[in-house]
Amino acid sequence: MNTYVALLNFTQQGLTNMHESAHRASAFRAAAKKSGCKVQHLLWTMGAHDGVIVFQAKDDAAATGLMMSLSALGNVHTSTMRAFDATEFIALVEKAPKM
Repeated sequence: MNTYVALLNFTQQGLTNMHESAHRASAFRAAAKKSGCKVQHLLWTMGAHDGVIVFQAKDDAAATGLMMSLSALGNVHTSTMRAFDATEFIALVEKAPKM
């Protein structure tokens, strides 16, 4: 499973319905599980972004589909990044061409 980090920002609709945010988070976890993804952390944050989701998916297509489904609800905009643990990063560095 690959790890992904998604940064979230509320839309105006999401802000208007802020009181439903925790319920929507539970529904997102259930939808992620159904799609074969695993939510590791779902956090609300202060600062430039309103939330962060750390999740695992089998591949980029599964991760993209999950985030597209979330964004389509209209409550948040997402920006998703593939994340690498130390072992994965070392393997990438070893494969990087020397310039």
